[in-house]
Amino acid sequence: MKKTYNTYKKSGVNMATADKLVNYISKISRKTYKRKEEIKSFTNIGSFGSIFDLSKLKMKNPVIVASTDGVGTKLEIANQIKKYNTIGIDLVAMCVNDLIVQGAKPIFFLDYIAIHKLNLEKVKKIISGIVKGCSEAGCSLVGGETAEMPGTYEKNKFDLAGFAVGVVEKKFLLTKNKIKKNDIVLAVPSSGLHSNGYSLVRCILKKNKLKKKYRLISTLNIKKELIKPTKIYVKEVVKLNKKKLINGCANITGGGLINNLIRVLPNNLCLNIDLSKIKTTPIFKWLKKNNIKDKEMLNTFNCGVGFCLIVNKKNIKKIKNVFSETYKPYSIGFVSDEKSKYKLYGKLKW
Repeated sequence: MKKTYNTYKKSGVNMATADKLVNYISKISRKTYKRKEEIKSFTNIGSFGSIFDLSKLKMKNPVIVASTDGVGTKLEIANQIKKYNTIGIDLVAMCVNDLIVQGAKPIFFLDYIAIHKLNLEKVKKIISGIVKGCSEAGCSLVGGETAEMPGTYEKNKFDLAGFAVGVVEKKFLLTKNKIKKNDIVLAVPSSGLHSNGYSLVRCILKKNKLKKKYRLISTLNIKKELIKPTKIYVKEVVKLNKKKLINGCANITGGGLINNLIRVLPNNLCLNIDLSKIKTTPIFKWLKKNNIKDKEMLNTFNCGVGFCLIVNKKNIKKIKNVFSETYKPYSIGFVSDEKSKYKLYGKLKW
């Protein structure tokens, strides 16, 4: 009787496929590199650690800022409609949009992909999105980890995590003490849902029997809206911070508009927001129709506001000129010195 041997491949982990993926990432990631950042005779992808030459940035007092995040259950939407080339953009966006809240410019990014079984074409599409996101954010994809985990993840299931590092000259670091009384709160439009609230979205889809068949509702293409990538605000915000045109900002993610804004506000100041000024978009109007209260909408979704800037009134015109027409900021409130943490006026328009 022929003796059989146990192998890693038989257990569900294919190292040969993993090696092919590393070679692919090594080539495609070079699109995100800038010549001045590279270390001669060293390759980041495939090495034990990744290297970035900070001295080439020529900063006097550099401050490192780090952020890690994922894309939540938006992954399930990607799986259901089998579209994987944009979810990587979301991953980068969720990390780098947090970095710029402190005024930091993203310099490099690492990813973690955990998957039931390594499907080369599927993961290549995910990586292509990460590369595109890094290019948009102006940072380098310097490394990561892809873990094939049969038994931990169900068939076709996967998860993503990202880790971004940015740097800012100490004098340009955005801290709470820069925000002052009478500063104006500007709302920067979102590209859509971004990457938050998808567990509630999927629950609604299931109740509406739209889980597998994403129909066109009125003029709203649900499928297109659900997978639309998160807007990356890096170039605009970094440019504004270099010109000292902003005092503070907030990335509107999990927790919604108010909860994220008060995170950057000093304890002695109050946030005043006029809800009637918020420009809600069709996807949120559709969600609202599914028996969701205004408070729940505000605490779960960005409701059309992807990022906020807290600025001196005199700088508003210059700030608006930095953004394209689609993402032109507009005023939704101001900062006062009252005892309460925040005050809301008006009602959201659906």
